[in-house]
Amino acid sequence: MSATTVKLDAEMLREIAEAKPAGQTLSSFVRSALRQDLRRRKMRRAAEAYVALLARRPDEREAEEEWEAAPLSRPPRRGKK
Repeated sequence: MSATTVKLDAEMLREIAEAKPAGQTLSSFVRSALRQDLRRRKMRRAAEAYVALLARRPDEREAEEEWEAAPLSRPPRRGKK
């Protein structure tokens, strides 16, 4: 892992120090926050791509609607053996 220095102003450093768990280092907290933000952005892009897919493909949209309407509170029907 390469080392990188990030400069923070005093106010931001104070806010981060107040927000992070007592047992966590500043570096670990910032790394975790950045990782979470990157994951959130990746999931947003995936959701946008999926919405675009549903707009382009009526068959996919119909399958999604069927899935959403499935009665998941009941056990699945057993097929004939």
